[in-house]
Amino acid sequence: MEKILDIIELIACEKGLEPEIVAQVVKDTMIKVAKKQFGEDLNYIIEEDSKNRTFRLIHTVNVCADNDENLKNDPHNFIALSEARKTSGDVSINDEIHYEISLENMSRNAVNMLFSDLEYHIQRTIENQLFTNLKSMIGKLVSGRVVAIDNKENTYIEIQDIRAILPLKNRIKGEKFKVNDTISCILKHIRFHKDGIYVELSRTTPKMLEALLEQEVPEIKDGEVIIQKSARIPGDRAKVALYSVNPRIDPIGSSVGTKGVRINAVSKELNGENIDCIEYSEIPEIFISKALAPAQILSVKILSNTDSEKKAQVSIVSDQKSKAIGRNGVNIRLACMLTGFDIEILEVIKETPKEQQVESNTQENQKVGIDALESLFKA
Repeated sequence: MEKILDIIELIACEKGLEPEIVAQVVKDTMIKVAKKQFGEDLNYIIEEDSKNRTFRLIHTVNVCADNDENLKNDPHNFIALSEARKTSGDVSINDEIHYEISLENMSRNAVNMLFSDLEYHIQRTIENQLFTNLKSMIGKLVSGRVVAIDNKENTYIEIQDIRAILPLKNRIKGEKFKVNDTISCILKHIRFHKDGIYVELSRTTPKMLEALLEQEVPEIKDGEVIIQKSARIPGDRAKVALYSVNPRIDPIGSSVGTKGVRINAVSKELNGENIDCIEYSEIPEIFISKALAPAQILSVKILSNTDSEKKAQVSIVSDQKSKAIGRNGVNIRLACMLTGFDIEILEVIKETPKEQQVESNTQENQKVGIDALESLFKA
């Protein structure tokens, strides 16, 4: 174990770990192997010898009174005061005597076990550190290179030396990838698996839209424009509710960008998904009305607004109904997801020009009749 501290620093540099972490792994492994070799009941510590750049394995023994019960119960870790003074001289009760155990006394099997366990625990330490780093990135945007695509259309992406999976269900409908493509995803889930770390990615979560907007819009990144909520039907359409904490900044204009350059860049990344930006309002009626755009709403009535049930009734002119519902019900579905309300459409029949003309003629005839009646009295 000569110059073991130099070896630790080399391993730390090679594996990208802190030297203190590797040193602790070495200490724990040495104690584990020593327990198997010399006895599980012995108290061990590891002392660092900075001068010789090595570690020393120490068996600690507590000094106790000659009649102490611990001498019978745990004779390996306790020594009588009279016995201790024969070898250690000036010692007192409760002192601790250190006996160094030479690693050369270990059997060949124990030494092999030491190196095998050391390699295993360093690898586990690397995985634990990687797991911790990746766990802190859950819900955030990550990028990686496509390394494989299986026969079930699952895409495997290399991220931080880990092979992550983008399942077919988490991929936007219609998009395809090929090996060596660089793609961005949201880190959705991470767990330990029998084969290592399992990392699941997604491109269909609303967080993907929010992360891309933050990346593309400086006002969102700086916290001057806030994304209150977003809703998506991946690959088809999305709605995002925004508000500004700076009265001089238009949340919609800044997010869309000049000639739509910012929102178009986000849409392109999402395989052409249409994105509607609306201004958030704390007043439910106003928020629901804006969420149903481009339809023009006559009125909104909140039927219930509790944690367990949120319902609203929206009155709308008949020729705006199709806009409110949208193709295949997409617009109203997104509005419900965005606002959290179950929206009911109440259609108001709009009078046709012919009906309006009949009513006008009736009123005119009525007026003529009244004038004729007045003339009779005047006569």
